[in-house]
Amino acid sequence: MDARQARDLHADRLLQLANVNGVATGKDEHSGADVIVVFVVRKVPRDRLRAHDVIPDELEGVPVRVLAVGGLSAQDGAGDEP
Repeated sequence: MDARQARDLHADRLLQLANVNGVATGKDEHSGADVIVVFVVRKVPRDRLRAHDVIPDELEGVPVRVLAVGGLSAQDGAGDEP
């Protein structure tokens, strides 16, 4: 299974986890391998999360990377082309 298929299979569940605000695919910055990227408001140590809110290290054999991005919000008209 490739990264996109794994992301699509698990995205709904990941988006329900505490602190998660997005899911995507990308490339590992060191190895260049395809990964699933989970965007969170802030990183929280595993031992401070409830068991069902822990983001797995891999899904369907695809590595998962967690990226803290802070709170996300839509920008009204930002980036719109005339």
